[in-house]
Amino acid sequence: MDSTSLSRRDENVLEKMKDPESNPLMAVLVDPALPKDPNIHQPSIYERVSQRERNIVVTMQQLEMQLAGLKTATPALNPAEEYKTCVAHLGQLIAEYPQYASARNNRAQALRRLHGDRMLLHADDPTALTQGAEFSETKEAAAMALSDLDEAVKLLTPKSLFSSISPQASKTLALSHTQRAALYHITAKRLPDGADESDLNIHEGRKEFGWSKMDFEEAASRDFALGGRYGNEIAKGLAVATNPTAKLCGQMVREAMKKEYGPAFEV
Repeated sequence: MDSTSLSRRDENVLEKMKDPESNPLMAVLVDPALPKDPNIHQPSIYERVSQRERNIVVTMQQLEMQLAGLKTATPALNPAEEYKTCVAHLGQLIAEYPQYASARNNRAQALRRLHGDRMLLHADDPTALTQGAEFSETKEAAAMALSDLDEAVKLLTPKSLFSSISPQASKTLALSHTQRAALYHITAKRLPDGADESDLNIHEGRKEFGWSKMDFEEAASRDFALGGRYGNEIAKGLAVATNPTAKLCGQMVREAMKKEYGPAFEV
């Protein structure tokens, strides 16, 4: 079907099917002229801080290449221990620049790699680099990862729907929402129906303590939608896939569009 035959309104409906949180009147305003980080205005300080962060991230990338067999591993190196060193270095950077959100996002990613995406559950995770860790250690790591992602989102979210954001801040904000969504999504998938606090490996002081399976599903869908809104295409697709209401609405709209435009209609 020729897409030019669709009205602007129809195109907006199709976009709504892809992204239930989309609103053509409330698109994110990205301004490359803004400081790369809204909380670090001096370019010289930002470049110094971001370079320190990049050095740590490069180390993690090299570790991943070794684990994937794409780079010769150094026999003396233990990937899990090296990742813990990266977490410690990111912690030092965050202690010096607590409002630098990107370092918090990367520390959360490193903690997920160490302890796996099931870190919120009272269960072992075969994908974690750190095998055999005490649940208390994983609980502390989960609390730190969630706290980092919460703070990164808080630091970078524009003050209003009509405030502008830099491309770099938008990317980090999208990643932070998407990472938190991934943790919630895996937890929801693995959490049995009728589960209680004993199935979760979460501090009592955390907002997620005592959440039900549905609570995690809804929170994951919201974060995926926001990750998509700020530019993460994978998160945008998962926002629909994890939202039962959105999927049902999408099916209804597809049927209506088929009736309107005939069997040649495809999304």
